Amino acid sequence: MGFRDRCHRDADAAVECIACGETVSRSDAREYDKHGDRWDRDDKSFEYLCKPCYGEYCHFDRAGLEDRLVAAGAGTVSRGEFLRRYHDLADGERTRTERR
Repeated sequence: MGFRDRCHRDADAAVECIACGETVSRSDAREYDKHGDRWDRDDKSFEYLCKPCYGEYCHFDRAGLEDRLVAAGAGTVSRGEFLRRYHDLADGERTRTERR
């Protein structure tokens, strides 16, 4: 089965947005690859962003993003605690950048 066939077959599958948690159809979402290589599809599964979150969040610089997610406790602490930690880390990064 070719790529185009797989893409059309999965368009109506339900996926969860990693930013807001909403469940949307695959056709109403955008792929997110934490390694930044969404074109290499061999043996890979993707996470998804709904279109509103994709438009709002995905265009920021990703340098150091995975390290910040781990440091903030992604997947290991409550959503509220993770968001607080991530905000503190991002705010600290912004402050360091502004001093340069």
